[in-house]
Amino acid sequence: MPTLIKNGTLITASETFQADILIENEKIKLIGKDLSYPNAELIDATGKFITPGGVDPHTHFDLPMFGTVSSDDHYTGHKAAAFGGTTTVMDFAVQEKTGLEHSMDLWLEKARKAAIDYSFHMNLTHMDDAVAAELPRLREMGVQTLKVFTAYNGRLRLDDGGIFRTLRLARENGMLVMAHCENGDVIEQLIPEALAAGHTTPEWHALTRPGWGAIESTLRMCAMSQQTGAPVYIVHMNVGGEADMLQYARERNVKVMGETCPPYLFFSIDDLRRPDGAKWICSPPMRSVEDNARLWQALKEETIQVIGTDHCPFFFDGTKPIIYEGHEVAIPGKELGRDNFTKIPNGLPGVQDRLPVMWTFGVGAGMFSANQFVAMTSTNPAKIFGLYPRKGALLPGSDADIVIWDAHKQLKYGVAHSHQRTDYNLYEGWQLTGYPEKVLLRGKVIVDGEKWLGKSGDGQFLKRGEGEVI
Repeated sequence: MPTLIKNGTLITASETFQADILIENEKIKLIGKDLSYPNAELIDATGKFITPGGVDPHTHFDLPMFGTVSSDDHYTGHKAAAFGGTTTVMDFAVQEKTGLEHSMDLWLEKARKAAIDYSFHMNLTHMDDAVAAELPRLREMGVQTLKVFTAYNGRLRLDDGGIFRTLRLARENGMLVMAHCENGDVIEQLIPEALAAGHTTPEWHALTRPGWGAIESTLRMCAMSQQTGAPVYIVHMNVGGEADMLQYARERNVKVMGETCPPYLFFSIDDLRRPDGAKWICSPPMRSVEDNARLWQALKEETIQVIGTDHCPFFFDGTKPIIYEGHEVAIPGKELGRDNFTKIPNGLPGVQDRLPVMWTFGVGAGMFSANQFVAMTSTNPAKIFGLYPRKGALLPGSDADIVIWDAHKQLKYGVAHSHQRTDYNLYEGWQLTGYPEKVLLRGKVIVDGEKWLGKSGDGQFLKRGEGEVI
């Protein structure tokens, strides 16, 4: 049955205007004023804001780490994303020795329970002639992004020669390279020194991963981007100096783009010094309040183009079960590193929190406009990762992924409102103004207030084409 959304205020990356939206066959059919359609199901959006569904390009569901696994899978994490207004997520497939195609098949199988639309990036942790020969096949499968690491020596890291070769191959195949930027050599020196000195508390996770390592690694990636002509996307930027490097490179027409995540805007190493500091352990780590401020500035000035989440949740205390959809769930989590920061699983919840928190403290606080909010959380990632205008847009022909916001809703946020499958929330007790009221995935209402109307298997795998450098 067609659906007609009446009387809403549409917010896109470039415009804000009042209009109706007619949805038919999972697509936006028409946008205009005073629309009518026989037998359409009506949704009254009077006094409400309407945005395209959020696109989160950086998530980790069902990811093995430190003898456990991230606590959200491709159903629970997708459900949480939907309640927060996100309708498309991108996860990272782990490269296996059996080849890239087989690696993708393993993650596609995990995602059969998907509740919203999804795609994948490929972690590239080994490069040789056989891997190089497989890259065109990966592109044929609809995966056009490769992630490289300048840290995690002996596990995930490619040396600079391997990264340089990857960039050349990516350019030849119309692919995009994403980069995790830290200095792995320095980290591998500092961690054993800290442990030998008896430093085991969470703050040492940050102190052994210096911010300057991220800054110089970001500049190195920018340099290799310029030398190869291949675009690069810097993930989870957490240091103000990274924004400086990105600005320096972009001013010189280097094809580099950047992403940050909400925790790097609000939290610092001081949060790691709290009694429950393990809750804030992720890689790269929290930095300083000065870094927070510089990242906010970079978003406002559009030096950084995307707000993702790096959603990778773990229980704070996995020995105590929570109730999720009527069942007890307990998954080993951050208690595994109670006496040693190197054993704390690295990752934070955030896929549901991103849009409501950034609406309140970004748009509501005047840090950036509502149009910039839509750009950074939906339209820009859709463009960069080859999904626009199918996703990230309110246009005729686009998928009817739509969020209807109650911009005046007051909410004391926290774990009680979160559908992320873990036992804590980083924003516990924060007062939010504005929250998604209805969320549509390809025209179907999957969230209606507190009602979950979606289901496992509703999500579709998205084959992506070549993206844009913006």
